Amino acid sequence: MSDQPAEGIEVYAVIRLDLQREPGHAMAATEVLPSLEEVESSTTTAPHRIDAPDTDEVDDIQRPWQVVVWNDPVNLMSYVVYVLRKLFGFPEEEATRLMLAVHHEGRAVVASGPREKSELDCYRLHHHGLWATLEKA
Repeated sequence: MSDQPAEGIEVYAVIRLDLQREPGHAMAATEVLPSLEEVESSTTTAPHRIDAPDTDEVDDIQRPWQVVVWNDPVNLMSYVVYVLRKLFGFPEEEATRLMLAVHHEGRAVVASGPREKSELDCYRLHHHGLWATLEKA
C-alpha cells in the first residue's frame, strides 16, 4: 500500500505551538494523525442495538400522584378551609367537605396529577403549615 491516502480520505495535520518557547522564538511542532494503515488495522467494535424493554409499566413520572392532607392538632378547621380555597380554588362547600374528611378520617386527597405538579402542591401546603404527603394513585 502507498503512503498516499485512499481516494476520498483527507489527512489533516495538527499543529501544536510550543508554549515553553523562549521569547522571540516562534517554534512549532507538527503532528500527523495516524496513517490509514494504522486506522484500518485498529480494532473497533460496532455499537450494539439496544431495544426498549417490552413492559406495560408506565414511568413514575407519568403515573398520577395524589396529594394527601393529614389531620394535625395545630391548625384550625377554618384555616384549613382558607388554605384549600386559596391554593386550589375550591368553592367553600368543597373545601369544607375536604376539611371535614381530614378531621374525621385523618386524611383527604386534595389534588392529583403528574409528579412534579403534585410535589409543588405538597410544597405549597407545607409552606402554609399543613401536613401533606404524596402517594401514587
